[in-house]
Amino acid sequence: MRESMNVTGAPAAVGPYVHAVKVGEMVFLSGQLGLIPSTGKLPEGIEAQTKQSLENIKTVLEGCGSDLDHVVKTGIFLADINDFAKVNEIYAEYFVNEKPARSCVEVANLPKGGLVEIEAIAVVK
Repeated sequence: MRESMNVTGAPAAVGPYVHAVKVGEMVFLSGQLGLIPSTGKLPEGIEAQTKQSLENIKTVLEGCGSDLDHVVKTGIFLADINDFAKVNEIYAEYFVNEKPARSCVEVANLPKGGLVEIEAIAVVK
């Protein structure tokens, strides 16, 4: 059974997609830029965008009946791989208990000129 989810409090999608899709006990999140939900704008710098991206993920997860402790896989897309260490430092503040499996790659461009986009797969609580 598949359920499309749009979560109040998360930034609006920048394309024709939903925040997440629940399939059984799993939830698959769309990539989250560091967009500020109230303005739809990106904050300045990799640190601020990483924190906001992870806050957006928290919001979507909670709206789907999950949380960061139930994330099993993340994917990180960086505009500049040289930001890897800064992103790791912030990421470690959010995933303090069970660490999910993860991939991280540099990409040519991200929507809206973003510096980082993070996607996740989680188990529903």
